[in-house]
Amino acid sequence: MNRQTLRAQLGLVLLAMSLAGCANFSGLHSEGVSLEAKNLQAGQSLSGVTLSPAAWPTSDWWKSLGDPQLDGLIREALKDSPDMQIADARAHQANAAAYAAEAERLPTVDASAGISRSRLARDQDPSGQGGRYSTLRSVGATFNYNFDLWGGQRAAWEAALGEARAAEVDQQAAQLTLAADVARAYSDLGQAYIVHDIAQEDLKRTRQMLDLSQRRLSSGIDSQYQFQQTESLEASSQASLVDAEKRLNSAKIALAVLLGKGPDRGNEIARPNVLNASAVALPSTLPAELLGRRPDLVAARWRVEAASKNIDASKTRFYPNLNLSAAAGAESLLGDAMFGSASRFFNIAPTVSLPIFDGGRLRADLDARDADYDLAVAQYNKSLVKALGDVSDSINQLRDIGRQIAAQQHATEIAQDSYNTVVQRYGSGIGNYLDVLSIEQQLLQAQRELANLNAERIDLSIQLMQALGGGFSADGLASAGPLTAPATQTH
Repeated sequence: MNRQTLRAQLGLVLLAMSLAGCANFSGLHSEGVSLEAKNLQAGQSLSGVTLSPAAWPTSDWWKSLGDPQLDGLIREALKDSPDMQIADARAHQANAAAYAAEAERLPTVDASAGISRSRLARDQDPSGQGGRYSTLRSVGATFNYNFDLWGGQRAAWEAALGEARAAEVDQQAAQLTLAADVARAYSDLGQAYIVHDIAQEDLKRTRQMLDLSQRRLSSGIDSQYQFQQTESLEASSQASLVDAEKRLNSAKIALAVLLGKGPDRGNEIARPNVLNASAVALPSTLPAELLGRRPDLVAARWRVEAASKNIDASKTRFYPNLNLSAAAGAESLLGDAMFGSASRFFNIAPTVSLPIFDGGRLRADLDARDADYDLAVAQYNKSLVKALGDVSDSINQLRDIGRQIAAQQHATEIAQDSYNTVVQRYGSGIGNYLDVLSIEQQLLQAQRELANLNAERIDLSIQLMQALGGGFSADGLASAGPLTAPATQTH
């Protein structure tokens, strides 16, 4: 057996031992399984609801509420709110990360040139004389490229791109959330004005009662005790008016904050009109198209895809890798010989690397990527279940609150008529003070309850628009891809 044959056999043995001892990912797998919208039962909860293809909200859904001032405020918020600035910055970060991941896939080429002037000391000079001067001139270029044999860098880039797409959709979700928050704050401001009106009207009534009680006391009909009760009621009404004013100011400030402005901006907002509630109707394609209409669902889907690509990238680190490095240039002490054959140099260095033993680092990394995938799937499932729950809850409450408002309106009208009658009798000296007091409190309670129900209906209308995606459509995104549930990762 000659020496070359012996070396070849030894090389094969070493290669076999290396492959046998390689790190591997056997036994590691993800467990996340995504839900299908069609498998979530909602038929009974949504039975009897009007279905219409036109029930999907438009991108400017808030205009249906019927107040032009609200449209201007939402556009102002979308332009100036710090919430949108935060969402934009996060999208910028994600895009930068995707750009960096793409750059990792490309070769690098660097060029350098330099010149150095030196004077040799005696102990540095081979001749032992010292004092000699020399000038070193150099120019060169280096090249480096990772061949990405198993697609790990591509998978990492696709994962970063998925995160960037999710961040892009998060911008849309932030716009929807901000628009809904402004609309609800605007509705709260309108409600605060109504409550303030009710408090003013209540104070006016109690002062009328106090005036009547004063006259009855002077006529000897009522006692001092009854007069003092009326005074106490009038004082309570004053306190309620102060509380209503406090709540009104707080509503103005809350709206100003959402606009990204100082609290004085709230004082510039005119009193809101009475907003229109949305019709109780659902799209005929619900829940199938909800996957592409809710920005939070679309973003969650992209994050599942990104997590899947991260698993692929992590797996490739278990395999051999090939890297090529090269350098070329010239170096000379003599300027006129800079590019002569004696001054030129080059080197080429292909490198093959194979993980054999790393203490479990690669397996730990892959296990972490599996856990990331399971978490992304669980968050997607949660978003899907919540989306259908939001729609069902909003539509059912809207469907029932109309009957509540009708009944409460009737109760308020009866209480108003009763109050008018009992006050007239009380002023004529034939009514009972306790009847006046009781009916007045019933009227106040009925008015407050009616105002609360009307405000709740507007709030539910806004919630329904938000639950249906607020006019968002994944079809409008160039990078959105097919509108399907994320696939389950397999090994």
